[in-house]
Amino acid sequence: MIKTISFFFGSGEITSFADNTCHLINTFANCYVIETSDGLILFDIGQELFGPIIFEKLRQITEKPIKYIIYSHGHFDHCFGFQPIMNEIETKGQKKPQIIAHENLIRRFQKYEHLASYHKWLNKQQFASVIGDDYKGPSTQNVLNPTIIVTNNEYTFRLGKDTFHLYHGWGETDDALWLWFPAKKVLLTGDFILSSYPNVGNPFKVQRYPKEWAETLELMLKKKPHFLGPGHGDLITGEDAIHEVLEGTAQALHFVHDEVIKRLNEGKWFEQLYYEMLEIYPEAWKTKDYLQPLYGCYPFAIHAVYRLYHGWYDSGNPTTLFPAKRTEIAQEFLKIAEPQDFISHCRRLYEAGELQLALHIIDPVIEGLTDRSPQLTEAKILKQEILEKKAEETSSFIAANIYRNGIQQLRED
Repeated sequence: MIKTISFFFGSGEITSFADNTCHLINTFANCYVIETSDGLILFDIGQELFGPIIFEKLRQITEKPIKYIIYSHGHFDHCFGFQPIMNEIETKGQKKPQIIAHENLIRRFQKYEHLASYHKWLNKQQFASVIGDDYKGPSTQNVLNPTIIVTNNEYTFRLGKDTFHLYHGWGETDDALWLWFPAKKVLLTGDFILSSYPNVGNPFKVQRYPKEWAETLELMLKKKPHFLGPGHGDLITGEDAIHEVLEGTAQALHFVHDEVIKRLNEGKWFEQLYYEMLEIYPEAWKTKDYLQPLYGCYPFAIHAVYRLYHGWYDSGNPTTLFPAKRTEIAQEFLKIAEPQDFISHCRRLYEAGELQLALHIIDPVIEGLTDRSPQLTEAKILKQEILEKKAEETSSFIAANIYRNGIQQLRED
């Protein structure tokens, strides 16, 4: 069993491995340092906020020059922490390192620039409990663009006496690279491995690729690594332990993909498909540390596969094709029953532990009342209590943030 950690709150702890040729610097996302006789390779450089911490820790390890920086993918927590590195290079008059990334990363950076304000808002929603209200978002006008662009599925380079292999795969993103260092049996996965259930169905973000993700993990298995460096979390060591994590995660991804496909072929709409799949999730997987729903989670993954193959009309009920506004629907409900009836019934459901049903029952009051009445205040307070309970009960970082964002919104309205 592999120990899972709270991988969002790394302190910059250094873990050295593979005969002290490789080093893990653990912050919000992992940075890896590979030492060769001719200089350093950095695999990911963290987010802008943690760049100074990573650089300080790097120079505690070695004063060798940086020859290559590799982006595992273009997410903001992996490739925006470059400024302290570049400051040193400029101060010392050193040659700039080569920056290696997949060609799809270029489009990702362009998207971040075009949607800068949107992504700032989006990431504040997803990471609210970590980045706080002062988060400004990555400086999309100031990026460290790649100098070596990988256009094929494999790229090989040498530094010193060592050879390194980069492979492209689709998983959390379409621009992902993973590294194989054969001399030391070191595998650096980026976010193909997260020390959590794969983040394949993020409710805030664009499409992820479960089938291709699983196939990439199976390619990693063939390397028979002795060290696995995940994108987030602790280093995993030992061929047997690594085999379990790679194979088990691949099986979980194949499972969710294939079971959704099966039910689509049976002509089932999302609600039926979703609840059926919640019932068939293998019990044995619930105890696997590397499949715990700490970031990604199985219910999110069901959504991911469904939207990969299906359009937005997902209920089979024509009422939802061109729906009325929620406020208008709520106001009609309040013509049938008094607001207090909904509040009282919601409270009974809440006390019985039926939290999700309670949320559905209280919403018509909050969305239907237009005046600042005592009943509206009571309904908002009650919903906040339910959302806080939901947040306490979930292990999913993303889900907990969504619930607590909802609480904050109710307080501000």
